[in-house]
Amino acid sequence: MSIAVEPPSRFRAEPRTANRLLAAVSAVDFERIKDRLEFVPLVRGQVLFEPGDDVTVTYFPAHRTMVSMLVVTRDGHEIEAATIGREGAVGGIVSAGDKPAFGRAVVRTAGSAFAMPTVALETAKCASPTFGELFSRYADTLIAQMMQSIACNALHSVEERCCRWLLAAHDRAGEQIIQLTQEALAEMLGVQRTTVTAVIRDLEAQGAVRRQRGAVAIIDRQALERLSCECYRAVEDHFATMLPEVVL
Repeated sequence: MSIAVEPPSRFRAEPRTANRLLAAVSAVDFERIKDRLEFVPLVRGQVLFEPGDDVTVTYFPAHRTMVSMLVVTRDGHEIEAATIGREGAVGGIVSAGDKPAFGRAVVRTAGSAFAMPTVALETAKCASPTFGELFSRYADTLIAQMMQSIACNALHSVEERCCRWLLAAHDRAGEQIIQLTQEALAEMLGVQRTTVTAVIRDLEAQGAVRRQRGAVAIIDRQALERLSCECYRAVEDHFATMLPEVVL
């Protein structure tokens, strides 16, 4: 399995708590997969797979690492369908196997991840009903996030969508400072950079965030929640219902 951008570190005892989905796996089921996991570095902008690629590796982002699932148009434009961080996994989850990817997976916030062959994940699902059921529930939350994103992109303002994304990123990164350029945020929201710059400036004037070089700091989370659309809470409530043991 060739997946790292540099030689991975040795797998350490019980580091799986850095990813909440892995932490929720029972001790018995974790024994089935632990020898297939590698702890690997991920750099910002790294493409994990492109549309049409066979998804041979499943990644479990650790700590503050975040990955965007993007829909790519024929002319090269892209828009984010889902954000995945330490609460979940990327690749081979919904498709249940080593199947061609529909979208592009890009690392938005650098860090590390646990990685394993997708075929090994599928073997573990088949061997343990409880393991398979956990990942089925996660797949449900991932689909819900994508469905809500469709409604949000069609119905809500750029400011509301931006607040929703910042809240979700805050949850997944677990840090006040979100390492993301305004240009990258504009790409994910499918708008011009100047539009995002104006939105972030307004949010800063309201005391919700503070602009930094290549990052946005969350200053008043409650203000962001007030300014966000209903989509953030809808997705998080569904996640809490389906995966209470994984809630951030």
